[in-house]
Amino acid sequence: MKEFQLHTSEIKACAKELHAGDTVYLSGTVYTSRDAAHKRIMALLDAGETLPYALDGAVVYYAGPTPTPEHLAIGSCGPTTSGRMDVYAPRMLDLGLAAMVGKGPRSKEVCDAIVRNGAVYFCAVGGAGALASKCITSCEVIAFDDLGCESVKRLEFSVFPLTVAIDCHGGNLFQT
Repeated sequence: MKEFQLHTSEIKACAKELHAGDTVYLSGTVYTSRDAAHKRIMALLDAGETLPYALDGAVVYYAGPTPTPEHLAIGSCGPTTSGRMDVYAPRMLDLGLAAMVGKGPRSKEVCDAIVRNGAVYFCAVGGAGALASKCITSCEVIAFDDLGCESVKRLEFSVFPLTVAIDCHGGNLFQT
């Protein structure tokens, strides 16, 4: 197992170097999105409308942060169970999504789309949202404000610790 310090802009170029079990300390722009936001993003795609962020090269964090205290950049921000987004993920990956961050296993369809598109699925530590928030330096709601914690937010990660759970070679920590 290897360790990498990566910027989100490097994921597509470096995906082939990453293998299930590797540790990645990720910095850069990441977008939160959960069930309700994914449903709206799919509706925008179906209608040919502009998305809240460009999918090509993007990293999505399946998270719904708690309200932000005045003295912090964000509230608690731990991962959501990723399987809930499996119905949406293959389409997003086919449109250029570079990586997803969450927790738990993914469907065969998502695993196939990861391999097909040279993407990666990272897992964050569940139950440690307050600790994870210390690696997030900014948080801005950019879409679907009415969804509250499930709105789409632009986050800036700073050396956020992740594990490669599913790589673009077909390696899968949940199957080994």
